[in-house]
Amino acid sequence: MAHSSTFCLILTLLITCNLHVNGCYTSIISFGDSLADTGNMKLMSMKSDNALPHFAFPPYGETFFHEPTGRCSNGRLIIDFIAESLGLPLIPPSEAHNTTFNITGLGQGVNYAVAGATALDPSFHIARGVYVKTNASLGVQLGWFKESLSSRVSVDKRLIGYSLILMGEIGGNDYNHALESGKSINEVEGYVPFVINAIISAINELIDLGAETLVIPGNLPIGCSATYLTMFYGSNKVKYDNATGCITQLNKFAEYHNEQLKMELNKIREVHPEVTIIYADYYNAAMQVFLSPHKYGFTNGALKACCGGGGPFNYNSSVACSEPLSTSCVEPDTYFNWDGLHLTEAAYRFIFKSLFEGSYTTPQFRSVCPTSRLRSVGGLSSSI
Repeated sequence: MAHSSTFCLILTLLITCNLHVNGCYTSIISFGDSLADTGNMKLMSMKSDNALPHFAFPPYGETFFHEPTGRCSNGRLIIDFIAESLGLPLIPPSEAHNTTFNITGLGQGVNYAVAGATALDPSFHIARGVYVKTNASLGVQLGWFKESLSSRVSVDKRLIGYSLILMGEIGGNDYNHALESGKSINEVEGYVPFVINAIISAINELIDLGAETLVIPGNLPIGCSATYLTMFYGSNKVKYDNATGCITQLNKFAEYHNEQLKMELNKIREVHPEVTIIYADYYNAAMQVFLSPHKYGFTNGALKACCGGGGPFNYNSSVACSEPLSTSCVEPDTYFNWDGLHLTEAAYRFIFKSLFEGSYTTPQFRSVCPTSRLRSVGGLSSSI
C-alpha cells in the first residue's frame, strides 16, 4: 500500500509538472478588491443575512453572464480574461465552497478578493477617523488562504509554485475611503508607505509559502474616475489635464503610489531572483483609452458612466447603478466606465490585452508565458 501511495503521488506530481510546462500555470490564486471580486462580497452578505450589495442586482452581469454574479461590472473582469487565456475555468470565489488545496485541486484556483477590501487593516483607518465597511483586508485574505492549505506542505508548495498569484488590484480603497471621508489628497499621500508595506509583506509571505510567479498591479488613473470627477465637479481647487479631462493631482497621486510600489518590487527581485515578479501597469494601459477613446472603440467616451444616477458623468453617490432611479446605457461596450468607480467588460478586456498580450507588464508576460500558449479571449475594434 505504501508503494502504491508513493507511486500515485509521484504520478500526480509528474502530471502537474507537465501541465505547468504546457499551460504555463495550473491554477490562479487571487487577492484584491472589487476589481477582482468574482462573488465573495455577494456570498458573504447572503451567508450573514445582510442586505445584498447593489452590484448583486441587474444590470450587473448583463453582458456576459446575463445575470448578476457579484462582479462589479456588466460582465467579465481582468481575472476572468486571464483564466480564459490560460485555458482555465473562471476562478471561483472562496466563499463559494470550502476550498482546500490538495493534489486533487489542480487546474483551477481560488479567488479571495472582496469588494471594498483594503490593503491595510480597518484599525489603521479607524484611528484616522475613516470608516471601512469591509473587514477583508489583504492580511485577512492571506489568512483565509493559509487556513485553506492542505496539511501536506510539500505538495502545497508545488501547487503554489505552479499557480499564477494575482495580488489585486489592492490599495485603491485605502485611498478611496479616506478621500470620500473628506481627507485631503496631501494627507492621503501619507498613507502610501503603509499601503505599499502591506502589499510587500503579503508578497514576501506568499514567496515563503512557495509562490514563484506573482502579478502585482499598480493603481488606475483615479483622476479619470467618474466618481472623483463628480465629487470635485465645479470646484476651483483642482486642475484638469487638457488632453484627457482627468483631475491632474489625483493622477499624480496614483503615479506616486505606482512608483513607490515598483521601487519595492525591485528590491524583492534582488533578494529573490528565482521568483518572477510581474508589475502590471494598469495606469498606462488604461491611459491609452483616456487619451484616445474613439481610437479603441469607446465611442461614448471614457469618463461618463454607462450605468448611474445622472449628472455630468452619470454618477450620483446617492443613486447607485441597479437602483430604480438609475439609468443604464444600451451599448456598454462603447463605454469605458461602468458605474462610476468600476469599468465595463470591454474596458477590462482592453486592459487585459494591453497587459498580458501587450507591453504593459514588467517583465512582459509574453516572455514569461509565451503568447503561443495563451488562448484568444476575443478581439478589439482596434489593435493595441
